Amino acid sequence: MAGTTVATEPTLKVERVTKRYGERLALREVSFEALPGERVAIIGPNGAGKTTLLSILAGIQPSTSGTVSCPPRDIGWVPQHAAVYSKLSVAENLRLFARLEKVDDPDAAVDRMLEQTGLRERADDELGKLSGGNRQRVNIAVGLLSSPPALLLDEPSTSLDPRQRERLWEFIGALAGGGTTVLFSTHNVGEADRYADRLLVLADGELLFHGTPRELEQAVGGDTYDFEGAFVRFLHERGH
Repeated sequence: MAGTTVATEPTLKVERVTKRYGERLALREVSFEALPGERVAIIGPNGAGKTTLLSILAGIQPSTSGTVSCPPRDIGWVPQHAAVYSKLSVAENLRLFARLEKVDDPDAAVDRMLEQTGLRERADDELGKLSGGNRQRVNIAVGLLSSPPALLLDEPSTSLDPRQRERLWEFIGALAGGGTTVLFSTHNVGEADRYADRLLVLADGELLFHGTPRELEQAVGGDTYDFEGAFVRFLHERGH
């Protein structure tokens, strides 16, 4: 389970963010804060609005209304299907994206990311020949090139085997330990229970819960259920 976060000014403050697609309401007045070094999991059923929320925070699409305190340039974005180039080496991918993002010193940024992600020995390897876990590290390194205070991850452990997932979460934990605010969506509620400081539970675009995994369990009767059971019951009790 994640460690204790020291109270401080939030890295990210979201106020009443709403998103409409024509008549369909994808997000309804979602508000929350995320602190430096905090890991926040966004969970909920399919179609809940998780990816929509992350893409608005990343500046990929605008909200219909509401505000986000942190500008997109200060937020790293790692989509589920990153647009990296399989025929380029690890270092070539990082150098390309550093230049696209207009990082002040691309070579220094690439060197820093190779060190931080533990990929220095793989720098000259073709991306398409890496393991799934190492490819995901490269995806995250791209999101961290500009040293953003907040990092968004959409389903970061999808398609990874258990050992790769464990290494990935160790890496993400180290980022949070260094002060980076990490928000991640996941369908694996066990990961949310194990690795998140706090949860956002979305369903049909509405924020139903904002608190710790233990607080969610307590909301449906304490330790009568394991976390996944508590989560399912929580949704059921609220008509989802």
